[in-house]
Amino acid sequence: MQTNIEELSYRFALRIVKLNEALQRHQHYVLSKQILRSGTAIGALAAEAQYAQSKPDFIHKLQIALKEANETRYWLRLLYDSNYVEEDVFYSLLSELESIIRILTRIINTSKKRLK
Repeated sequence: MQTNIEELSYRFALRIVKLNEALQRHQHYVLSKQILRSGTAIGALAAEAQYAQSKPDFIHKLQIALKEANETRYWLRLLYDSNYVEEDVFYSLLSELESIIRILTRIINTSKKRLK
C-alpha cells in the first residue's frame, strides 16, 4: 500500500510527464527536461524513502525530495512567467506541488522529533 505522499507525488509526476510532452512539441527542450527531472524525482525519492536503511536515511531521502519540489516550483514559475504554461495549468500544478511540499515538510519535522 502506498503512502499519501507517494500517491500524491506519483500523480504529480504523471502531470509533469504530460507537461514535458507539450513543452517538447513546442521545442522548449531545456526547460522541459529540467522540470521533468525535478518533478519526477520527488515521487521517486518518496518511494525510495519507504525502504530507507534507517530513520536518518529516511529523513535524508525526504529532504532531497523536498529540495526537488522546491526546484520544481522554480521551473514551474519560470515556465509560467515565460508564457510557456497557461495560467490554469500553472495554478493547478502549483497548488498540487504546494500540498506535496507541506506534507514532506510535516513528515520530515515529525520524523526529526521522533529521532531525538
